[in-house]
Amino acid sequence: MRSSRVVVVTGASGGVGRAVARELGARGDSVALIARGTTGLAAAAVDVGAAGGAGVVYPADVSSYEEVRQAAEGVERDLGPIDVWMNVAFSSVFAPFSEVTPEEFERTTAVTYLGYVWGTKVALDLMRPRGKGVVIQAGSALAYRGIPLQSAYCGAKHAIKGFTESVRTELMAEDSGVRVCMVQLPALNTPQFDWVLSRLRRHPQPVAPIFQPEVAARALVHAADHPERREYWVGSSTALTLLGQRFAPGLVDRYLARTGKSSQVATDKPPTGVANLWEPADEEHDYGAHGSFDDRSHAHSAQLWLSQHRRPVLVTLGAAAAGALAARALRR
Repeated sequence: MRSSRVVVVTGASGGVGRAVARELGARGDSVALIARGTTGLAAAAVDVGAAGGAGVVYPADVSSYEEVRQAAEGVERDLGPIDVWMNVAFSSVFAPFSEVTPEEFERTTAVTYLGYVWGTKVALDLMRPRGKGVVIQAGSALAYRGIPLQSAYCGAKHAIKGFTESVRTELMAEDSGVRVCMVQLPALNTPQFDWVLSRLRRHPQPVAPIFQPEVAARALVHAADHPERREYWVGSSTALTLLGQRFAPGLVDRYLARTGKSSQVATDKPPTGVANLWEPADEEHDYGAHGSFDDRSHAHSAQLWLSQHRRPVLVTLGAAAAGALAARALRR
């Protein structure tokens, strides 16, 4: 039977981080919840406890290395050595690049990119001397493929990918037992689209197909259990995006130039007027894990199952192919 772990989740007050916290709670883990919004964090701690785990709140702004370091010290003092650190927190701006101010771009980079850097640094400072531990980076298909209206977010996700690869090779070079794994996620139905700063005339929306945050949560927790894989892809749309970028990036450029803006605008919803770039949106109101698109979102991903069971699937397909060739040879 698997023993409980101490797991840190940044961005735990809402969205994917909130769904991850619940998933970990159901496994009986001790979950350290890091975010800015105190109302969302308190509700996340209740969720973890109701699921069967122990949730402890550590308010912090991940863009501040000092706040992240102090939170980690509190976790180890209160709960014990950190086994897994999950970087999930982010913020951004929905707008054409020409309409994003330098201050907004810098703030997005500080939260979405440097938040992962500081979380990883703090985690490795604790894990490397012990020779064990796991760092999970919640990534995105947009770590490989930039799209319109999300230049700050896409730039940060690309940077996280390069940063993670560099750190991974350094750990391999020193033969460390610490593992770093990145999980590339699809469009998700989270409060991101309700609280990210937007200059669009209508409500921003995920690019279909849309998946529920629990799909991402299951993938991130699976990666924490199986960090020997350097990367996981979640959702058929993620796989198609990454493959399209690998083999026909120019074609993808032209496709996104035609459809990238309209596919991110919900014509039936007005903008919320809420923005969490500078201050938490869930200081007084708990947004939870889900956004405004439950009616359009998928609760499961066949591609995720295939990604998690890649080896047995390949063995089965290989055996089937060999059997078909043998049968054909006998018929001849």
